[in-house]
Amino acid sequence: MTAELVRGQNHPLPDTRLEIRVSSGAPVAVAATLFDAAGAVAGAGRVVHPGAPSLPGVEVSRQAAAEHRLAVDLGAVAADVHRVAVLLALPADPGGPGRFGALAAPFVAVAVPGGAAVATYTLTGLDTESAVVALELYRRQGAWKVRAVGQGYAGGLAALFRDQGVPGAAGLAAAVQDAVAPAPAPTAPSAPAPTAPPPPVGAPAPSGGPVDYTHPRRRTATPPPPPPSAPPAPPGTPATPVAGDAAGWSMEERLYNQVWGMFEDLARTTAAYRSAVDFAESRMERELEGVLSDPRSRIGTAGDAARAEARARCRELTDRAREALDRDLAQLTAESDVVEPALPPAFARWDHPVWHAYRAPTEAPMALRLGDLHLRERPELRIPMLVRLPLERGLWVDSGRRGSEQALLMDEARLRRLALDTAVAHTARLLAVHPPGDFTVHVIDPAGSGAAAFAPLTASGVLAGPPAAGPGGVATVLAQLTRRVDLVQMAVRGGAGTEVLPPDLDTAGQLLVVHDFPHGFDDRAVTQLRYLADEGPAVGVHLMMVADREDAAAYGPVLDPLWRSLLRVTPVPDDHLADPWVGHAWTYEPPRIPQDSQVLQQVLASVAEARRTWRR
Repeated sequence: MTAELVRGQNHPLPDTRLEIRVSSGAPVAVAATLFDAAGAVAGAGRVVHPGAPSLPGVEVSRQAAAEHRLAVDLGAVAADVHRVAVLLALPADPGGPGRFGALAAPFVAVAVPGGAAVATYTLTGLDTESAVVALELYRRQGAWKVRAVGQGYAGGLAALFRDQGVPGAAGLAAAVQDAVAPAPAPTAPSAPAPTAPPPPVGAPAPSGGPVDYTHPRRRTATPPPPPPSAPPAPPGTPATPVAGDAAGWSMEERLYNQVWGMFEDLARTTAAYRSAVDFAESRMERELEGVLSDPRSRIGTAGDAARAEARARCRELTDRAREALDRDLAQLTAESDVVEPALPPAFARWDHPVWHAYRAPTEAPMALRLGDLHLRERPELRIPMLVRLPLERGLWVDSGRRGSEQALLMDEARLRRLALDTAVAHTARLLAVHPPGDFTVHVIDPAGSGAAAFAPLTASGVLAGPPAAGPGGVATVLAQLTRRVDLVQMAVRGGAGTEVLPPDLDTAGQLLVVHDFPHGFDDRAVTQLRYLADEGPAVGVHLMMVADREDAAAYGPVLDPLWRSLLRVTPVPDDHLADPWVGHAWTYEPPRIPQDSQVLQQVLASVAEARRTWRR
């Protein structure tokens, strides 16, 4: 299964021999920097680039191209190399784009040679940058991993190399540009023979082939730019927002990319505002300290005037920053107002009219909405929190009274019921966005205390069976799902098709909802649960826990890997989602079913009816 990385995410590499595939909307030069254990570059001789295209274990192309395939053998690099950074740079061509923001987002895939991709990364959010660190391969505890980086440099390769501490950065950057500079046009040019594009990495195998849980509509090439939708706005006026105004192969993918673009725009503009305010306040503090340190200006009218001027300059800078922020937020709000009504069911809120015309889909969506995100500067501007499908991490709906002030002040029983209602809403959406027969849900409720909350699921008949109760029920469900993971893993590793699996094995995607953990779980059941969390997602088995971490404290640190492997969501607003790149703490808003609405029951009834029709 291919891991689709986001910025900062890492993924283990199964082998040291790799192929790195690069796809971009224009010719780019590819290079690689080799770092030692201390994070230092020994010299320009540790940089692989088109002018010096090979070092032990790493080889890059000698020319700029829109498509690259780089050969990497991490087992052959020098023993002191602990990190390999893969760089992309636009050639210094006067007729070229000059910046990545003028192109479709570059796409990078790390694959086994001639085989499927292990991990992919689309470098979104680039603007004025002309060079970027795309990803890095690094050693960790004797094994190699890949990390998505996406750090761009408006100053080009020279700025990038200086930031990496490469000696002679400017000269090295010039050597790279000279190596990929276009040759003079021949007097009688001839067009090169067209070459067929490589087949999509991770494409589903033909019928009867190996088991493949890769999403059937995930593409690994750079999507085309959005179609022209409106004439350009006059200079100095903001563009009119249009739903789907982003690159993508379909309207769904364009909307997904547009939502992520809105998220990145909100992060950047808020970071710029906060940075400007911090600068204004720190400068005012320095100026006030200077006034106080000068005995001539401590007292009297001169000192008062100096202090007043320092405060006035701070207000002026802050006001200008706020004006820029308000302008950007107004544009994002206008974009949200046109995007939100256009979202498909998988991306839409529960109060969206699209749910009233719900029909079971014929194919799974590319992503799912788990709630909303906002920042304190504009709480009413909420960006959909979309996660890709199939889920690469399980979910943990936290029912504990910690974190947000709202959770701390809420009655414990009320909070636990909200957590269950949130889990049911997530489960219903997962069922609704998958075609009939493609997704199966199991529920473990050892003491039966969640019967009222699970009633919409049980009454509609969308579950694989009644919620499992008691130690025996827990053991049965866990044994069934661990057996499924074991058998599918063996089939995948052996390259076998679905025909080798037992006929009673449900190969559809599976979701296990666990309530009231650790009640009813013995040591064996806990081990099985951890196994499902770690190994299940790769073969289509996903975990959703509704639990308070403190309830499992008796197990000590043995369950820490379980909690860390799950994406924590909350039943009340909570600012626990950290953004390490710009330092924001995003407030997560859980999905809400409108009060007195029957939308959940209606959707689940439609799901159940579609399943009955599918089975006939």
